Amino acid sequence: MQKTLPNKNPTEYNTWEALQKHQKKISQISIKEHFINEPNRLEYSVLKWEDFYVDFSKNRLDKKGFELLLEFAKEGKLKDAIDQQFIGEKINVTENRSVLHTALRSLKKEPIISDGKDVLPSLKLAKEKMYSFCEKVISGKWKGYSGKRISHVVNIGIGGSDLGPSMIVEALAHYENNLDVRFVSNVDGDHHQEILKGLNPETTIFVIVSKTFTTQETLSNANSIRSWFLKQAPKNSIGKHFVAVSTNIEKTTAFGIDPENIFPMDDWVGGRFSLWSTVGLSICLAVGPKKFQELLNGAGKMDAHFQNTSLEKNIPVVLALLSVWYNNFWDAESEALIPYSQYLKSLPAYLQQGIMESNGKSIGRDGNKVDYQTGTIIWGASGTNAQHAFFQLIHQGTKLIPADFIGFKKDLKGNKDHQNKLMANFIAQTEALMNGKTKEQVMDELEESSMDINQIKKIAPFKVFEGNKPTNTILIEALTPSSIGALIALYEHKIYVQGILWNIYSYDQWGVELGKQLANVILDEIQGNDIHPHDPSTKALLNELKD
Repeated sequence: MQKTLPNKNPTEYNTWEALQKHQKKISQISIKEHFINEPNRLEYSVLKWEDFYVDFSKNRLDKKGFELLLEFAKEGKLKDAIDQQFIGEKINVTENRSVLHTALRSLKKEPIISDGKDVLPSLKLAKEKMYSFCEKVISGKWKGYSGKRISHVVNIGIGGSDLGPSMIVEALAHYENNLDVRFVSNVDGDHHQEILKGLNPETTIFVIVSKTFTTQETLSNANSIRSWFLKQAPKNSIGKHFVAVSTNIEKTTAFGIDPENIFPMDDWVGGRFSLWSTVGLSICLAVGPKKFQELLNGAGKMDAHFQNTSLEKNIPVVLALLSVWYNNFWDAESEALIPYSQYLKSLPAYLQQGIMESNGKSIGRDGNKVDYQTGTIIWGASGTNAQHAFFQLIHQGTKLIPADFIGFKKDLKGNKDHQNKLMANFIAQTEALMNGKTKEQVMDELEESSMDINQIKKIAPFKVFEGNKPTNTILIEALTPSSIGALIALYEHKIYVQGILWNIYSYDQWGVELGKQLANVILDEIQGNDIHPHDPSTKALLNELKD
């Protein structure tokens, strides 16, 4: 019998009111005071797992508040919801689908059932096919139409078919092989022209990623690139240079792709969670099957941690509870993600899709409009670049912005001097955000200069830092395929926990569809067909384009 997810407005939980009262009680207590009041604070606010060290002690939360959040999770039947995902229950209710991206990296041998069928055998076959293809291309056994080995790969996709693979390829650049892997996503014609610059059709493979092979942006780019290719290559060579990740055999074959070069995917893998599947073909080409498998294994280990660890020691659960704490009880609207690695500069953009597309919902699982805040706004950039950009707002602005700091103990190139400076900033910023700088400290510093006392009094208020800004610190041994796999899986599970506790469905994305539908209507009008009724603004914009 199909089990259903818990379905109750969280504001009706006993713990909701208790959390509200507790927030008011501690709202004027600083993080620094929590450390004074709790000499053993680090005992419950530092989590260690594998090579991850997660410190959430620098938060506007005491032990009592943490215990209330854990009770809130229990009242929301979170553990049952976690188990339902892993056993293949159809928790994507509005689309009547299981959610089994975890099966793609499962370390278990036991069957994982969806629609009465074990999904693992077909996943194994798809992965073996992908690995075999990648090994041929990387080794040079796969030749282009003129007999030359492949040197470049272009991934054509959008959304989850682009953001995940491109982010991981960039993150694992240290481990890349001889292939130059590029990505085309935006339907902007200038974009794909730039990507094609300098490419030789004889030595380039194009990977078209589209589950239905109907996505407008992807198909527009694929057809334009196909035309570019055929201006320089014979038509019968398409099979050697174009491959697809899709379920639509008919359309991909009509495009000219050999059925042998079509890699399957399943409908229980949402686009924003699909890099672990054959959608990760370009990742596999960039770093090789061995490193791709390490990526999967790292995520699989995090899955096991998430499913089997008690709530108070469970990293995704704790980070999700903190997010709910600030979103619903402190009225924080956004969260910053700051990875202290240039390799991870695209991580915030990637997680924007994962988090905001999943939890940007205003209808509860009961079908009613919610009367509380759900999805948070996610933004960020790599440190130390971010320090010279938006840190001003976090340090001295008027908004409460919790931030995750992500760093690595070891660098990959062996430059100790640069790594020490990077880590000094990584640690110093979280301390500065917590401690701030008082007016007295500012006055003392200025008095040591030759500045006139009247000028000191005038300038001092502008140099005061309020402090008390919350941060989480995620410190990892090194950026490896395994650790980045675990990190991404961590945030995936955080998304699910938030969705369960907010009583929303995290795995559909109906909000993406409306704009697509209207774009097709307006495209017909731009191309000269009849004008449909529009509001005055839209009609005027269309007329501007036609002038």
